[in-house]
Amino acid sequence: MSTATAPATLVLSDRLNAMQESQTIGMAKKARELAAQGVDVISLSFGEPDFQTPQYIKDAAKKAIDDGYTLYTPVPGYPELRQAIADKLKRENNLDYKPENIVVSTGAKQALANTVMSLVNPGDEVIVFAPYWVSYEEMVKLAEGVTVTLMGSLENDYKVTAAEVEAAITPRTKLIMYSSPCNPTGAVFSREELGAIAEVVARHPQVYVLADEIYEYINFVGEHVSMAQFEAIKDRVITVNGFSKGYAMTGWRVGYIAACKEIAVACEKMQSQITSGTCSIAQRAALAALQGGRSSADEMVEAYRRRRDLVLDIVKDIPGMKTPKPSGAFYVFPDVSAFFGKTTPHGNTIENACDLAMYLLNDGHVAAVDGAAFGAPQCLRFSTAAADEKLAEAFRRIKVSLAKLA
Repeated sequence: MSTATAPATLVLSDRLNAMQESQTIGMAKKARELAAQGVDVISLSFGEPDFQTPQYIKDAAKKAIDDGYTLYTPVPGYPELRQAIADKLKRENNLDYKPENIVVSTGAKQALANTVMSLVNPGDEVIVFAPYWVSYEEMVKLAEGVTVTLMGSLENDYKVTAAEVEAAITPRTKLIMYSSPCNPTGAVFSREELGAIAEVVARHPQVYVLADEIYEYINFVGEHVSMAQFEAIKDRVITVNGFSKGYAMTGWRVGYIAACKEIAVACEKMQSQITSGTCSIAQRAALAALQGGRSSADEMVEAYRRRRDLVLDIVKDIPGMKTPKPSGAFYVFPDVSAFFGKTTPHGNTIENACDLAMYLLNDGHVAAVDGAAFGAPQCLRFSTAAADEKLAEAFRRIKVSLAKLA
């Protein structure tokens, strides 16, 4: 039986060739390949809670099946889910939205992509706060926009300042993208910091803001501030959130935007031609999640806080790792440039963070992600969404492997 092969003349699209594979997914794939060979790999590469979805949410999904929620759904989501999201935004974020301002998508990633594709024209500049989540830049490429990367300083926990934003804006600037709490750094913008940035944006009426708040509930410092709370720019802010992180619902794939009606309608139009409505069962589960409150999320946050502190306690004794204290999310993002130029026991030179990540995988059997994927080539990202004993063993191995470098 013959195996189908690609034609010799196959030429893939330029847009595809310009894209990079998600490095978080790529490293997870390498770790699985090594594990399949019988190697005891501890993977800290994937941004996924290690908790199960709360039982009451699972039960709601089972009931949805029995109740016949098996047909196509409205493109922007079930009306009752959109109302529940609007209620949540009012209750927890002091944001006034109606269901018509909400579009439910197949994960926050699709919500982000819908927005970028709806707003950005070829040649438009998109300011991206760095370090940034891996897919931001690739989404801008797909829209044929131009990414303008703003790197926050290590001394400021990698947070970009209002003055830096002001200096980066040009007549071609269309959009600003950022996350808070931040993936990968765990940095959380304060009310004062976001307020100062909002004042800058208010002076540039052509600029919109895409605020990624998917890690909202995983916050170790208290107040979460939404950029859309600043009245002067509310209608130019698109808030993205979802259920993957706060409710441990990664596989359910439910995210959403809240935006002015015109942008919501645009995102609905975009989605209607790509995926249509999100899975009916997952939407009913998301509705139950909101109705059940956030006590399960708060329990997970305490575990993430404990794990962060456990890791930082080990990392402080690893010479050469400079790691700011994360204020949210579930990552540590150390500057590892002190190891560049060093030699492995096999005589290979560590030229960059990618080399270091591969060395740690092959020598210590710990998977991390190269910081270049996040716009910070001097760093590595480690997920702390793993059991305490796994984290302790992983960073013990890392310490041992790094000590071998000469």
